[in-house]
Amino acid sequence: MADEGRDSGLTLDEITITDEATIRRAVGAAAIGNVTEWYDFGVYSYLVVTITKVFFTDLPPATSTVYAFAVFAVSFLVRPLGGLFFGPLGDRIGRTNVLSITVIMMAAGTTILGLLPGYATIGVAAPLLVLLVRLIQGFSTGGEYGGAMTFIAEYAPDRRRGFPGSWLEFGTLTGYALGAGLVTFLTWILTPEQLVSWGWRIPFVLALPLGAVGLYLRVRLEETPAFQAMLQSSEAEEGTPTGRALRLIFTRYWKQSWAGSARPSSACW
Repeated sequence: MADEGRDSGLTLDEITITDEATIRRAVGAAAIGNVTEWYDFGVYSYLVVTITKVFFTDLPPATSTVYAFAVFAVSFLVRPLGGLFFGPLGDRIGRTNVLSITVIMMAAGTTILGLLPGYATIGVAAPLLVLLVRLIQGFSTGGEYGGAMTFIAEYAPDRRRGFPGSWLEFGTLTGYALGAGLVTFLTWILTPEQLVSWGWRIPFVLALPLGAVGLYLRVRLEETPAFQAMLQSSEAEEGTPTGRALRLIFTRYWKQSWAGSARPSSACW
């Protein structure tokens, strides 16, 4: 292990050692956020016809469907902004704190969407509120994925990070399949009138207990060893942890960063 550290340019103090039980808890806590995120995406995409009837009723059918999908796409457009905001925030207040915030925002946004009154009740304010909720969800998920991947990478063994990190994608598929399966089941047991009247709200409201499970798992975990070491070292050096990390990237690890961006398949993951 010491020879591997010397070959990679790491010192013994920089090598991460964690037990398997802690890694499993960290992976599960991180992956549940992706389940919550893509559960919402699956529910919205499979209910888009119903959502069109509830929130975009004052438009021609084709136009209202385009508007409904445009609101769906907005979440992807603001995700980079969420990453830019929550990434540095995680370096200051901790990974678990940021991941707790993002899972609360995602679950709350999905639940609120299921409680919103339709166009027939509040008029044009209904689709505007849907747009606002989708912006919040996209912003929070932008910080969720990068934060969760960093969280897993900092908990995982130095020579075995790819497999733990792959569980985030498993959470993605699980969440989307869960949302799509639930909508399919409701479509099967409910009449079209029941689905438009109240049935479409059920999948969105169920995101609240799903998010509560994710929050419970995350608040029980301690900060990653790498983050704790970064805090300790930053106390002795000038600058914030974020600023110090950026300096290290461009001073000590610039060769690895360039090689990773030029040849993604050769990355250390």
